[in-house]
Amino acid sequence: MGLLDGFTVLDLASVGPAARASRILADYGMRVIKVAPVAAKGAKQVDPVFHAYGAGRGTERIRVDLKSDAGRDSIQRLAAKVDVIIESYRPGVAARLGVGYEDVKARNPGIVYCSTSGYGQDGPYAQWVGHDINYLAVGGFLACSGRDDMGLPAIPGATVADSAGGGMHAAVAIVSALLHRAKTGEGAYLDVSITDGVLNLMSLYVDQYLATGEETKPRSGVLTGKYAWYGVYATADCRHLAVGAIENHFFRNLCRLLDLEQYSGNQYDEARQDEMRQAFAQRFRSRSRDEWIALLASQDTCVAPVLDIAEVSVDPHLRARGAFMRAHHPERGDFEQLAPVLAGGVRVQPQHQVRSSGATDTDAVFQAAGFSTDEIATLRASGSVE
Repeated sequence: MGLLDGFTVLDLASVGPAARASRILADYGMRVIKVAPVAAKGAKQVDPVFHAYGAGRGTERIRVDLKSDAGRDSIQRLAAKVDVIIESYRPGVAARLGVGYEDVKARNPGIVYCSTSGYGQDGPYAQWVGHDINYLAVGGFLACSGRDDMGLPAIPGATVADSAGGGMHAAVAIVSALLHRAKTGEGAYLDVSITDGVLNLMSLYVDQYLATGEETKPRSGVLTGKYAWYGVYATADCRHLAVGAIENHFFRNLCRLLDLEQYSGNQYDEARQDEMRQAFAQRFRSRSRDEWIALLASQDTCVAPVLDIAEVSVDPHLRARGAFMRAHHPERGDFEQLAPVLAGGVRVQPQHQVRSSGATDTDAVFQAAGFSTDEIATLRASGSVE
């Protein structure tokens, strides 16, 4: 049983930050009902690839035509029976469709209604469209990132805005609102701006600037590469090491094991950082990555290997932690996927049986919500649900 077992989420989004939020909530035990447009009417939608977002693990699916009166009414009836609604339409669209917060609140005063959007429900940028890179740009993340070989801010290797600024942001807000409801009986409307989430991630640098006027840029501070002992180095086999020896005792250990003890007393000496960086680089190029890991990683040096995704999938530490699980797709066969890895999630999972893309749980979901067999048949016959 998950920590959030007993709560039900109606998720009106198919991909992006909202889908990441519902993935997190499902991994903690919430019942998640994913709502997609009906396929028969050719509605525009983005169907995730079969393995994305946990391959539908722990979620139910229905298709509803929100542009029909019957479809809209069916969602409002479902909304009266759930704890949480997540949507990711452009600001104002959910209300125009008749499934906005006020519409749902009229039937379910205790609803926790979460709207996820790139820039929030109000403000000059509210109607801007965007993706991960755009929110990272506006939130200050890209400006503080390292530069690529053309001198441009490097594109991160992970969708930081969608995953943390949006998905985790939404999940934390939803759980907080449910705790508040448990004490007061009051529901909540949550305006989850992905850019606000990125801003929160950048709080160290934003607060520094607001308090002191000091602006963080690449190579301007400890965490953006100003010092030789916090960065990435190439090894003899063209792989890489991540070095983060911030504390003095870790730095001194690193210098000793690299046979570079002449720098032990110069950790923050700005005049010697370029020299030190070159010395570190030369030394690290003398052995393979894994040879350095064998020598340094367990010796209190804050050195770790830079693993590619293929290496991540077989890493012995991650395997020992139960980070992966089995799944089976009716057409694609057996494969592995990431298990619930956030703290408190149930990591030991049975093999996940992935369903084909056209499968839905429409009858079961509507029956559980109190719809009669005849009502469901009428909705299907009209094309309002599939």
